[in-house]
Amino acid sequence: MNKVKDFLKDVGTYYLATVDGDQPRVRPFGTVNEFEGKLYIQTGKSKDVAKQIAANPKVELSAFKDGQWIRVACKLVEDDRREARKSMLDAYPNLRGMYSEDDGNTVVYYMEDATATISSFTAAPEVIKF
Repeated sequence: MNKVKDFLKDVGTYYLATVDGDQPRVRPFGTVNEFEGKLYIQTGKSKDVAKQIAANPKVELSAFKDGQWIRVACKLVEDDRREARKSMLDAYPNLRGMYSEDDGNTVVYYMEDATATISSFTAAPEVIKF
């Protein structure tokens, strides 16, 4: 899991794919945080992405750096604890201009049943389950 976290943090921007009815939706994301041994991401409850995750929590993340790419297929599980929201916002203080752990809008999810695959054109894929 640490390798996945480091890859996503190093790349800075990754892409999150959700499903909206029968239409895939992909958008850039930048948050990834470890809290209590799990990887978390963050968004706003008022955003379409949060509504899509509520309807179908199966998502995939993807990113590319230095000739390698990662795909992480997982289920996102909402963690409604203030401590989880605070941990994320403490890790990304620049988000505090838009979000607060007590605003009723900030939502954090942890990755469950995750399978990450790190690939390149020059090596066999590495599969990491967490």
